[in-house]
Amino acid sequence: MSHRDAKFNDQLTGAQALIKSLEMQNVDVMFGLPGGCILPAYDPLIESSIRHILVRHEQGAGHMAEGYAHVTGRPGVAMVTSGPAATNMVTPLCDAYMDSIPMVAITGQVPTAAIGTDAFQECDTVGITRSITKHNELVMSADDIPMAVRQAFHIASTGRPGQTLIDLPKDVLQNSMSWHWPSDDEVLDSLPGYKPTTKGHTRMIKEAALLILRAERPVLYVGGGVLKARAAEVLRALVDLTQIPVVTTLMARGAFPDDHPLCLGMPGMHGTVTAVTAMQKADLLIALGARFDDRVTGRVNAFAPDAKIIHVDIDPAEQGKVRKPDIPIVGDCRLVIEEMVKALKDLLKGGTAQADVAPWRSRVSGWQEQFPLAYDQSEPGNALKPQFCLEKLRDGAPEGTILVSGVGQHQMWSSQYWRFNEPYTWVNSGGLGTMGFSVPAAIGAKVGRPDKTVWAIDGDGCFQMTAQELVTASLEHIPIKVGILNNSYLGMVRQWQEMFYEERYSEVFLSSDVPNFAKWAEAMGCIGIRVDDPSEVEPAIDKANSINDRPVVIDFCVDSEEKVFPMVAAGQSNDDIMVQPSHQHRREFLR
Repeated sequence: MSHRDAKFNDQLTGAQALIKSLEMQNVDVMFGLPGGCILPAYDPLIESSIRHILVRHEQGAGHMAEGYAHVTGRPGVAMVTSGPAATNMVTPLCDAYMDSIPMVAITGQVPTAAIGTDAFQECDTVGITRSITKHNELVMSADDIPMAVRQAFHIASTGRPGQTLIDLPKDVLQNSMSWHWPSDDEVLDSLPGYKPTTKGHTRMIKEAALLILRAERPVLYVGGGVLKARAAEVLRALVDLTQIPVVTTLMARGAFPDDHPLCLGMPGMHGTVTAVTAMQKADLLIALGARFDDRVTGRVNAFAPDAKIIHVDIDPAEQGKVRKPDIPIVGDCRLVIEEMVKALKDLLKGGTAQADVAPWRSRVSGWQEQFPLAYDQSEPGNALKPQFCLEKLRDGAPEGTILVSGVGQHQMWSSQYWRFNEPYTWVNSGGLGTMGFSVPAAIGAKVGRPDKTVWAIDGDGCFQMTAQELVTASLEHIPIKVGILNNSYLGMVRQWQEMFYEERYSEVFLSSDVPNFAKWAEAMGCIGIRVDDPSEVEPAIDKANSINDRPVVIDFCVDSEEKVFPMVAAGQSNDDIMVQPSHQHRREFLR
């Protein structure tokens, strides 16, 4: 029987109030690991309807909560104890902060009387996490727990989504309280300074619509905010109306289908030549839920020099932070785009004509033809090409497969070579660039969407940081699939050392034979497969896709010298994009 259904006295312990509050928030699963100060909260969890997934490391709990949030849109919940457990949550909290992921972290704390005495497993969790949470709170009374929970979920899931933290001293969890579940009005009244702007300014939207119709070389610059706002459908309506080409950032892949003729792919450091060039040559950038981060802009003063900027973002702090917009619009992307479509239709109906964008689309199509993604095929007897492995994984994946990646070369190849035609099918660490993200995030994604096939693409370096969570996946019967692009190196670091450090490979080689990833996978309760010949790739993938009762790990032994192209070197202008070497002779087409 759940706490929600049980006949409670008005008097509960703080721990009972916590679990009941989580049930009232419709939490169905949480990720965590118990310890001394949070232990009281784990006792009422026994009778709760909430599924608890026991992780092997607290960082794993945080990334699982992120993966769950990525694919469901609901806040992921992680619960750990004090001290080192709380500090192990810092990385996922910061990761969620950078990528606007709704997440609620619950941490234990030493008893109130011991705070400030350097007690066992004490740390200033609220102080440590203040700069990487949207909201955090040290709760000093059991009576305050229901309101703290309601505030945490409300703040995490409204406005710009983000991560919140509730720090609970042990005695607060043990003390009695009088149960009261705050109403919506009570929650809003308790947060007088928190009023996110969701509706865009009507005059600004009309001005933006007029600017769009006048533009001859417009580009829709679509960021992760479009997905957060559940705005993929209205974005499609905007594109159908205007026929403007679209770039989707690393965090926005799937917001607009890759198979649409107006989709140019990903911009930025390892974006497609077409996406990068189109932004540089544009006379108007319509930035929707994007934050002009350095990996997209390259050298800021050389970015899209002739373009006017319309910037739509729910966070007013993003307006003018990197590039001053000509028309700033603060508001929810879905609501703003809906109003923008209406304003455009009104203008067109009133006789305002749209500039002819056909020559621009033709120019863009020419770049697509001249600069497709490409790589040199593997010679017989040589190591596998990582791009080849990804193409085969993509082609063999069931419809609607969710792809999760770690950080590095494999992340860029995944974004480049997969086809994201549906929203919420791509999970990765964008802003913080967290190695070790992939395996636990994939577990969280599979828990959130058990009906979907979930593939985690990892590098051998990333995998070794959080692989222990495959034990969690095995024991909890969470059948994710993992493809390791194993090049024996920290691949992206090696690429930079080769290109910018005169091939001085300092501390970048891992090992070509230790560990044996297939055997390691088997030791953790998974199916382990090693592949080092092109003929073995498809059978291995078919086998992995056919197994649904346990996790599967494929170790693809890939070419260590393979580099990610295209590439814009850090701090350089996007005009200086390095194309695939076989395309170098076509650079004249970019003028």
